[in-house]
Amino acid sequence: MSRVVVIGGSGHIGTYLIPSLAEQGHEVVNVSRGTTKRYQEKKATWDRVEEVTIDRIAEEKLGSFGAKIVDLRPDIVVDLISFTLPSTESLVKALRGKVEHFLHCSSIWVHGHLESVPADETAIMNPFGNYGVNKAEIETWLLREARLSGFPATIFRPGHIVGPGWLPICPYGNVDADAFALIADGKEIVLPNFGLETLHHVHAADVAQFVSLAIASRSTAVGESFNVVSEQALSLRGYTEAMYRWFGHEPQLALLPFDEWKKKQSPEQAHHAWEHISRSHSFSIQKAQQRVGYRPRYSSLEAIQESVSAAIAAGEIRAGNSRYP
Repeated sequence: MSRVVVIGGSGHIGTYLIPSLAEQGHEVVNVSRGTTKRYQEKKATWDRVEEVTIDRIAEEKLGSFGAKIVDLRPDIVVDLISFTLPSTESLVKALRGKVEHFLHCSSIWVHGHLESVPADETAIMNPFGNYGVNKAEIETWLLREARLSGFPATIFRPGHIVGPGWLPICPYGNVDADAFALIADGKEIVLPNFGLETLHHVHAADVAQFVSLAIASRSTAVGESFNVVSEQALSLRGYTEAMYRWFGHEPQLALLPFDEWKKKQSPEQAHHAWEHISRSHSFSIQKAQQRVGYRPRYSSLEAIQESVSAAIAAGEIRAGNSRYP
């Protein structure tokens, strides 16, 4: 087994990844700022994890972050929280020749508009927005490093991550508990446009599954990028109708052009929705299936419904208390 350093392991993915790696027998180090409460706790497993507190942003400003990771003596590094090319470049410079495998968490937002769907990893990246553009720059550079210098990089691109402890991207395309409350009450909700835009979710446990498989299949994973999503994307309308039926109601939905629909949302929520539905992503996981044996346990709906159930239990979704009549 290997010594695995996970950078940013106290968040969505790490909640599932770190216990899984520890249970497989790896020696696991979780690097975080120490300020985030884990979404789920497996105390017996986390007790076997070495916890290291490092403020990445502060250490990067000092030029010392990469050296601190090297000092942890990793065989494998999983970087879940690099969002700019300089951040990745400085870390790779420190790790070069010192690790067997480096796994970078990217995003499906390295793609903007897709030419055909479901899109595979050969699709042209045409990102827009700072997040997608920065992630695409990191991917391009890392894959070039893998080809030219043999740096052992693997890139994985999660979709819209879901799991108990945080709200899913809802049928509006943003994070709005009220959408689920209205559906739970059997009341009408209004979707933007034709409701045919798509979202591609993935359960955090399935992202963790992929990382574990990629580590076990290093020879076929190094130098490659992988889409890590559920088996199928959801249209906004299909998503909405399925959720009504899950709550025991017949669907009650209406449609409005986006420019009219957004008037019923806050500027922040309207922008968040536009960010998702303007991309309308749908991806193939065939490469991950063939190369590392990825088999998502959850469909998009199953992942969403588990998260919604947890949010209802926690009082984050309050049926009968939605803000719209």
